[in-house]
Amino acid sequence: MSGRARLALCAWAATIMAACALLPLVDPATWIIQAALMLGVQTGVGALTRRVPLARPLTVAAQALVTLMMLTLVFARERAVAGIVPGPEAFQYFATLLQSGAEDVGRYATPAPLTDGIRLMIIGGVLVIGLLVDALAVTFRSAAPAGLPLLALYSVAAGLSDGAAWLWFVLASAGYLLLLLTESRDRLSQWGRVFGGAPQGHQRPESASGPVAPVRTGRRIGAVALGIALVVPLGLPSLDGGLLDGTGAGLGGGSGGGGTIAAVNPVVQLRGSLNVDEDRQVLSYRTNTDNVQEMYLRIVSLDNFNGTSWTPTERSITGVPDDFGTPTGLASDVKRTSIETRIVASEDYEQNWLPMPYPVTSVDIDGDWRYEPVGRTLVGDHGQDTKGAQYKVESLIVEPTAEQLASAPQPPPSLRREYTKVPASLPPVVARTALDVTEGAKNDYERAVKLQDWFAFSGEFTYDTEVRSGTGARAIARFLQDKEGFCVHFSFAMASMARTLGIPARVAVGFTPGTPQTNGTMSVGLRDAHAWPELYFEGVGWTRFEPTPNRGSTPEYTVPEDTGTGGLPEVPRPTSSASTAPSAEPSASESCTPQEAKLGACGTESAAALPGSDDEERSFWGLVFFSPWTLLILPGALLVLAIPLLPMLWRLRVRSVRLGAHQGAVPKGAQEPDVAREVSHEGSEAPGSPAPDRATAFGRTEAAAAHALAAWQEVADTAWDYGIAPDESQTPRKAAARIVRLGELEPAAAEAVHRVAAAVEQVLFAPRPQVPAGLARDAHQVGVGLRAHAGRRTRLRALLLPRSTVRVAWAFAARWANTRDELLSRLPTPRPPWRRPTPSRNG
Repeated sequence: MSGRARLALCAWAATIMAACALLPLVDPATWIIQAALMLGVQTGVGALTRRVPLARPLTVAAQALVTLMMLTLVFARERAVAGIVPGPEAFQYFATLLQSGAEDVGRYATPAPLTDGIRLMIIGGVLVIGLLVDALAVTFRSAAPAGLPLLALYSVAAGLSDGAAWLWFVLASAGYLLLLLTESRDRLSQWGRVFGGAPQGHQRPESASGPVAPVRTGRRIGAVALGIALVVPLGLPSLDGGLLDGTGAGLGGGSGGGGTIAAVNPVVQLRGSLNVDEDRQVLSYRTNTDNVQEMYLRIVSLDNFNGTSWTPTERSITGVPDDFGTPTGLASDVKRTSIETRIVASEDYEQNWLPMPYPVTSVDIDGDWRYEPVGRTLVGDHGQDTKGAQYKVESLIVEPTAEQLASAPQPPPSLRREYTKVPASLPPVVARTALDVTEGAKNDYERAVKLQDWFAFSGEFTYDTEVRSGTGARAIARFLQDKEGFCVHFSFAMASMARTLGIPARVAVGFTPGTPQTNGTMSVGLRDAHAWPELYFEGVGWTRFEPTPNRGSTPEYTVPEDTGTGGLPEVPRPTSSASTAPSAEPSASESCTPQEAKLGACGTESAAALPGSDDEERSFWGLVFFSPWTLLILPGALLVLAIPLLPMLWRLRVRSVRLGAHQGAVPKGAQEPDVAREVSHEGSEAPGSPAPDRATAFGRTEAAAAHALAAWQEVADTAWDYGIAPDESQTPRKAAARIVRLGELEPAAAEAVHRVAAAVEQVLFAPRPQVPAGLARDAHQVGVGLRAHAGRRTRLRALLLPRSTVRVAWAFAARWANTRDELLSRLPTPRPPWRRPTPSRNG
């Protein structure tokens, strides 16, 4: 292995070792395998381009291009040309994923679930750091500054994690030191005896007793970088909330003033309190109505759907009013009942959003709470939460009829426009399925009921709390195909499908009514956490639907009446309230570990991520690659694209070796052919110079001669590429004249050909050859002159399909013949049967 290849491998290892500091931040940690493989492809591309060789900026550009293609293949292949070439749609999707990842970072506590946005941020960041490290340490041959991007990667990770930080520091520092030592070894191997000790008979200077300058510089910079890595994390703040402590941000700071509610999903805060294995009580309430099946305790509505997640829209907040007024869209002819409910929250239930029946008309509560009028919700300000809260709520039980819903007029254009937005990344199968399910429906009400009944009854869906909630644009499509999930999957899918049909929809998160107690109160536990869709009908307002089978209660108004508008067929219905009695089925929390509960994989939690799960979230290889062949497709595609370019690449490689531009092409003496003049007379010495080493002088002469012959070979092959076939029967001088004549070379190029030919004659015939300098420049000038007088077709042929590449076939045939002859020579020679041993005379 060459020194540069060894250095590239160490740069890869150093980046991965520093990236291990990110492992405590995300769970599962399978992303590190994908990042390592993709970084390996990036490193391999750099190694190949450096062997061509390409210019240093072109090497970095090639690595960046391949990295972008890999990211496109893994994250946005359905929006790219041929799956790997990104276009405007792919870049737009990258922006959406990064925005979603930034929201997830501020939303989740560590370790956060491996959502698509977080995965793109982590893997993309590691690849960018790896590209910088490889460019600095390998391409530009300066490993010491490569510690800066490694330091940045480690510092960010160390500042966000609080467990076993010393272990990640040891790994990161070990990788950096390995990179420095490998570069030092490579530099020493290039300088040879200069660093190998003083010549015999000469006293080594005192200043040379320590490490050499590059090694000292690398150690000093490394020590400073490692010291900064130790000190910087100490100055970073401790983060207790999400990855960036964003769960409590976004609230107005003024007392009773305005401000905004940031799009922070409250379900995540709820998930932190629900992370237990037993069905503990979180709320208890007493109400003055017997219709407890409608007592859904709503926390907040999620109305912003960006294709990867549902979140609350950022809205203005105000002080809590005495009267909330009539709910939006509710007409006076719709039956309603005003009720009063007193709610007590448990001491261990901490939630920034206040659970209340919907729609609320007034709230009596102490503390620093703010009111969001669009969702009619209350949110705590300045750290206010529900822990031990006691409050009284006045709300309405709205009881519309099926006829009122079926005859509802169109909603206002502004409301319809806001709540029917569907991202372009939503798979077409979602809208197509919604049209198929609602075929024959005459109005939005019938379409909504058909959607609900398809999920709850006729669609053969399975309520399964073991299904892991996932993210991604195809998550809903996967759920519709697998037909298994829990409340989050059903509610998010129905709301998305309703929007594709033009029905305003959003998702509500909260609790089902709970379980009645002997003292007349209702107890709400962890297993009552729920999510359901709300659809808007003008004249009724936001209306609850229940698509989740065996959960909650089916609203009475979703049983169509015979209104003359065409009723829906009767379907079997569940009991009026599935949550008012204990269920004999095992709950999700009984088989759910705390870690799974924290990641939103349990059915009892209202997960914040989109429901559904791609294939990659169902298996190890899926988690790592999106498909087992993802990282095999890209190298294969690159190989197929590179096959037509192999002649050109081989020709570039041969030219660089012959002309001494590539490291190790010829000995260093050959790169400066004029050294032959210094040693052409072995007995002469320059004034003031030490006596030349006879062996060294001979070696330099041989190297200069080899360089002259290589330059002439390059001139002959360049002429061959432009249509002037070589004639081995001619002398170099006649061959040069022939190239000048057939190539119609200008005087400068003609003189260059003759200089190279004269150098070859010196090597072949002169007793003490004197090889002139600049043969590489002369050979290059000949190529420029031949190109100037060639037609476009000839130039393209010389570039893409050079004729001289036939030497590859000749070399292969010669090597095969030599190998065959060698193998045959090793076989025992059979003795002819007619030959017998000659008896001795004494025998």
